[in-house]
Amino acid sequence: MRSTRATSLVSVITASALLTGCTVANSDSGDAASPDTVRIVLPQEPPTLEPCDVSLTAIGVVTRSNITEPMIERDPTTGDLEPKLATSWERTSDTEWTIRLRDDVTFSDGTPFDAEDAAVSVDRAVNSDLACNVEGYVFGDDDLTVRAVDPTTLTVASPTPDPILPLRLSFIEMVKSEVGSAERTREPIGTGPYRIDSWDYGQRLSLVRNDTYWGDAPEFTRAVYQWRTEGSVRAAMVTNGEADIATGLGPEDGAGDLGVAFPNNETTALRMQATTPPLDDQRVREAINYAINRAGIVKALFRGMGAPAAQLIADGVVGYNDELTPWPYDMEKGKALIDEARADGVPVDTEIRLIGRTGQFPKINETVEVIQNALAGIGLNVKIEMKDTAATAEFQERPFPNVGPYLLVIQHGNQAGDAAFTMDQYMRSDGFQSSYGTTDFDEGIDEAESLTDEERQTAFADLFAREPEEITQMAYIAHMNGVLAKDPRIDYTPDSATVDEMRLAEMTRSSDATD
Repeated sequence: MRSTRATSLVSVITASALLTGCTVANSDSGDAASPDTVRIVLPQEPPTLEPCDVSLTAIGVVTRSNITEPMIERDPTTGDLEPKLATSWERTSDTEWTIRLRDDVTFSDGTPFDAEDAAVSVDRAVNSDLACNVEGYVFGDDDLTVRAVDPTTLTVASPTPDPILPLRLSFIEMVKSEVGSAERTREPIGTGPYRIDSWDYGQRLSLVRNDTYWGDAPEFTRAVYQWRTEGSVRAAMVTNGEADIATGLGPEDGAGDLGVAFPNNETTALRMQATTPPLDDQRVREAINYAINRAGIVKALFRGMGAPAAQLIADGVVGYNDELTPWPYDMEKGKALIDEARADGVPVDTEIRLIGRTGQFPKINETVEVIQNALAGIGLNVKIEMKDTAATAEFQERPFPNVGPYLLVIQHGNQAGDAAFTMDQYMRSDGFQSSYGTTDFDEGIDEAESLTDEERQTAFADLFAREPEEITQMAYIAHMNGVLAKDPRIDYTPDSATVDEMRLAEMTRSSDATD
């Protein structure tokens, strides 16, 4: 899950920019070359390690289940919810759930974890004015009523019945109650298997094993993170022995035999600003869909790693419709639709901005160039603008800037495993990353979210079938695969959650390791 409310992202990035120099949480920076250290190189430095923003990829991949932990955890392979800091949860009324907590957990500074900490963690993530990413991504505008009944019992109530509330709560990482809800915390103290050792901003981040951890001790005593923007540089750091794991690689970055491909649950799409001429015309949006050669992009640019997409979620997520097929590639039909719109007075010659995010995925520059050429081929006037993460923030989420028509390259990964998280943010008429919707479609979402089991699956699948016909806000491009490079001395199997959550405790020394 890769986005945030504009205000929250801008604020954390601004905070990052203002904080210059070096902060040291503890004195020992460690030896990155030690065999007890796992060295990881990422595409970007996290702007903060704030637990309520772990839905942002750059933050979650370091913080989640490493420094902090949730009460409930979702298995990315099976989709099942599993106990973490909670031992059980049950629905005790139409709107209320009761959660029982472990009684043997401490934070890494030795202070006990209890229900009051859990209550504050939920409250600050969902009900506060912090504009936490997890609030917009998982909970929308709904506040929760949360109460610590006793040290190991917590009740959480939603304003309306919510059958997947425990799944939503799995996105909330626990922090100390002293942190409160008035401000963010950049370097959290958590209950996870690691704690922050040192963070030399702009250079590297070091985590060390939390010796008070309640669970099994992870094998590596230290993890050192660095970041390099170029994929080829990250791959070379592994092939040259300077790092053990490099993420966010493309097939041409040079990882060679050390490259490991995995389904990352991400879907790439163009979001069309469908309220602004000429994109407010249904025919223009359909023409854009006909003009994109999805199969060609996957084959030529992604080296076959991925699949053309017909919806915004990948197989395995509740609501995925396995009967949908991608829009056919038909330039002549696209041209005809543009000509028809032009004849009716639609200003199809207006310049349309095609906005991409630098480094968002391998070959993004080539992808937007291919799309621009295709859209020019059907008679649209499209100009490419590549921007960094901070510069694209204002285009990602409401309120959107009033700057004329634009197409935004988005990448969405539904790690929660339920279509509600995709529908709420991208498909509702007021979704915080949605540019267009209808009242009828909103009502369909409401109905689907009230259902369970097979009825829920069917209702969401029907909505994904309706979206291209009734809304046409998106031009889906591809379901993506991820690639990381891994030194043979490390045993680690990436899964669909790896892009957002890379659990250090799952990394072990290979039996073939010689150092």
